[in-house]
Amino acid sequence: MKRSFRLRLALLLVLLAGSGLVGFSVVSWKLIYDAKVSRLDASLENQLRRSVRLPDGDRGTPERTHHLGEEERWQFYESMLSRELGTGLVALQVTQGNSVLYQSANWTADLDASALFRLLPEPTDLPETVPPNQDRRMRGDRPLTDRLSNFPFATRYKTSGAWRIGAIRFPQSEVAIAVSLQSIDQEMVVIRNIFLISIPVVLILVAVGAWTLSGQALRPIRQLTDAIQHVSAKGLDQRLSSQAIDVEFVELIQVFNQMLERLERSFKQASRFSADAAHELKTPLTILQGELDRTLQQAEAGSEMQQRLGSLFDEAHRLSEIVRKLLLLSLADAGQMSLYQAEVDLSAILVEMVDDLELLAPELTVQTEIADGLRVWGDRDLLIQVLQNLLSNAIKYNLPTGWLRIDAKQQSTMVLVTFSNASKELSAADRHRIFDRFHRGDPAHTRKVDGTGLGLSLAREIARAHGGDLTLDPDAPNQTSFTLSLAIAPHVTEVSS
Repeated sequence: MKRSFRLRLALLLVLLAGSGLVGFSVVSWKLIYDAKVSRLDASLENQLRRSVRLPDGDRGTPERTHHLGEEERWQFYESMLSRELGTGLVALQVTQGNSVLYQSANWTADLDASALFRLLPEPTDLPETVPPNQDRRMRGDRPLTDRLSNFPFATRYKTSGAWRIGAIRFPQSEVAIAVSLQSIDQEMVVIRNIFLISIPVVLILVAVGAWTLSGQALRPIRQLTDAIQHVSAKGLDQRLSSQAIDVEFVELIQVFNQMLERLERSFKQASRFSADAAHELKTPLTILQGELDRTLQQAEAGSEMQQRLGSLFDEAHRLSEIVRKLLLLSLADAGQMSLYQAEVDLSAILVEMVDDLELLAPELTVQTEIADGLRVWGDRDLLIQVLQNLLSNAIKYNLPTGWLRIDAKQQSTMVLVTFSNASKELSAADRHRIFDRFHRGDPAHTRKVDGTGLGLSLAREIARAHGGDLTLDPDAPNQTSFTLSLAIAPHVTEVSS
């Protein structure tokens, strides 16, 4: 399975950013929640300190509480708590020993303050209170509320939600105040929703940014890939520019350019050697053929010497064909194949070849479907060689008493010629190497099938030099098909349009 480095890089950045954002959001939410609860605890502590003097009416408002009974004073204090704490969900419990002096209507067993009272000092350990009829300033004592510290707080949970409880103990009684955390919870829900909305938005922005930045970072790789895809015998002279490239990729570009330079030098040497060798062999082979032909004519008819000379003449001719094809291939590799282009009537050439099939392969069943007026633009002699190679290949590798079919038609701006013949099924290795030079269907390279293994390779190079191609059609049962594609003649395009 192919994996995208760019996608993995973007996903990794999103994962890291997402982990950081989620961690930051969780910590921030917890800190905000703790801060709000701490602020509530501070308010509760202030109210607990003020509750110490409430039963004596010493709250700075004696005119409002001195005429009230003790229970009424605590009710007044509870209503005051709702205003001071900014919430109506407040519960108050005042006890003395095991008896309850006052308890709010919404105080339930879930709001158990006994554990908090156990954390408070015993009444005997509390500072001595100041008699109401004695001035504290004359005693030099601090108020009792200033001498109390370490107020315990806890969170209790009811069916209606969480409550925060604070407690205080003084000699006369014990006071516990509970405040609902509903308002804080609602504020935290809003903050949570903000995080839930903002985090995906930020992650989308991070993903887009990571995808864009990774694409820009991988741009030199794409340039290198495009250059490699266009590397061919005609593209070895191209070089990639290292200007405006990140430092990390400069060395890679330089190594690639050096590799292309070595390949170009090696290819030119190989092409020059092939061309020079073929050219140098051409003259001696021509002389050898001439001498063998003359000696063959002088030999006694039907003699053993004549048979040997005839065999040598055939081998010299075969070697001459190989040299000629190698010379053409070396020219094609170097992009120097000379084409004498003109309008070629491909339909007429194919009809002539079909007429000769009765002599070349009388045992084969021949079927043709050749459209009239198929004209292409190219070198007539080279195109005839391609067609003859395909026809010869279809005859050589046909089955005994087999069949052969030739189809030629125009499709868009191309002429397609297909040669199909009955044959054994080609192996995957043969299909992969069918256009390799010197590759033959006969794995032992015996003379059961005459040939050099250069015909298909040369035919494809000639087709490509004409702007077309030669391809092996998809595998079909008991048959082999090759399709030659060539561009139609220029004036045919104007007529057809």
